[in-house]
Formats: sequence, C-alpha cells, structure tokens
Amino acid sequence: MFEKGKINKGYCSDLNSSQKKLQKFPIGVFDSGVGGLTVLKSLYQRLPNESFLYFGDTKRVPYGTRSQAEIVEFVRQILTWMVQEQVKMAIMACNTSSALALEIVRTEFDLPILGIILPGARAAVQTGKRIGVIATPATVNSESYPQAIQEINPEAKVWQVGCPKFVPLIEQNQIAAPQTLAVVYEYLQPLLDARIDTLVYGCTHYPHLEPVISQILPRSVSQVDPAQHLAAAAARELELLGLSQTQRGQQSTRFCVSGCPNQFAQTSQQWLGELPVVENITLPVPTPSALA
Repeated sequence: MFEKGKINKGYCSDLNSSQKKLQKFPIGVFDSGVGGLTVLKSLYQRLPNESFLYFGDTKRVPYGTRSQAEIVEFVRQILTWMVQEQVKMAIMACNTSSALALEIVRTEFDLPILGIILPGARAAVQTGKRIGVIATPATVNSESYPQAIQEINPEAKVWQVGCPKFVPLIEQNQIAAPQTLAVVYEYLQPLLDARIDTLVYGCTHYPHLEPVISQILPRSVSQVDPAQHLAAAAARELELLGLSQTQRGQQSTRFCVSGCPNQFAQTSQQWLGELPVVENITLPVPTPSALA
C-alpha cells in the first residue's frame, strides 16, 4: 500500500517491527485555512483514539485561484514538514489540492496520503443523478468531480459553479454578513435552474456556509459534505494498514499555520467550541540533507 518515492524512503518499510510505534504517531491534516476544520471534526467523531497535526496554510490562502504548479509546490512543502513531524498518514482536507496535486505527490512521499474528491464523488452518486458541485475555480477547471462522478455512474449529470468569493468570506468570518446571502444566491442560481437533486460541497470551507445555503436550497435537494466520507475512508485505510491507535487515550490536536496564529484561533473558535493554541510555522522547512 505504501508507494516508494523521493521523500522519506523506508519510513514505513518495516511496518511489522515498528507498528506499535507508528500507531501512536499523529494523523496529518492540512488545508489552506479553516476549511479543513470540517474534516477534522469528522475525524474526531470517526477516530476518537487518534491524535492529529493540523496545518492551515493561511499565509497563502486562497488556493482556488492559483496555478497547478503553485499548488503542487505548496503541498510538497507541507508534506515535507509533516514527514519531519512524524505523521503516520496525511489527509488533504482541501479539494483544490486533491484535484491538482494528489496523484503527483503520492509518487514522491512514502506515507499514505488521502484526498477528498473520490469519497465525495462516491457519496454523491449514492444520493442522486442530477448533481451540482460548488467549488473553487481551480477545482472546477480540473474537472475532477465530473470525471470521478461519471466514472462511478456514467448516467449522472453534473453541473459545476466556481465560487471564488466564498473562501475569503469564511476566512474573514463574514458568514453572517448581509452581503453573504446575496453572494450565495448568485452562485446557486445556475444549479437551481438546472434542477439539481444533490449539492456537493466541493471545498472544505463551504460547509461553514450551510446555514446560509439552506435558506436558498429547496429541501428536496440533498447536501453532500465529503468530509464525513473522507473520515470514513481514513478509518478504513488505517485499519487496513494496521496503523489504527488501539489504546484509548485523550484525543489531542496540534494546530499550526503559516500566517497569523491569533487570527486563525479567533476564526476557528466558533467551530471548534474552544480557543485553540496555534503555532506559526515557516515554510519551506529545511530538508534533513540541508541540515547535515
């Protein structure tokens, strides 16, 4: 299951002899900002015995308007740091990264890396056949969701809308602002016109807007949050690899960001239920060879 690559070769090469040690390592979760907290909360529910390392690349948010080359380089930097911090698995709590970088970095890093798009696509086709996807422009342009959905069910029809204003509104904690309702309506209107029966949150930030979206979306339209399905996939992968933390203990999370720790802490408090302690991390980090 582990793919050998250029970084961290042999990290999990002898799983049987180091299994108990690896089981205690944290799971790395990363996103461009607070959006990945929707995935983290789902992971808390699904994996109560695990510890986590969360990274928000808040200095470079949003990802959704950047090029593939930029996204791939950002992801390499984050994964290099996470490997040095000894995570046992990395989870891309970011649709843009999953769409543009997942398959590339899986060949370069010697640890299991999970993306969010395939679990979301599987859940969508189980829910309906007229599927709307709201996502960042980069994710929309990648065509990742239509391809994944139609590979599973060729009869499904997919409509996508790029929503570049959503992430800044969420990161700036403007969800309750009057203009947010108008922006949400503007983006949803083409999907309503298409008479979708399912709406996929194609960005992990977007479930934070669910109270606003639900004011506009008909009750007959099912909402799919891929975060819940990614958490289930992570649980299955850990079990398959023998990396599940079997000992009961107090769940812990270390929060790190590339931007302002205080701003992230204040913004995330309402979703975490408490004010987290947040560290600042400067990327890229020196590689082991550079430190030698």
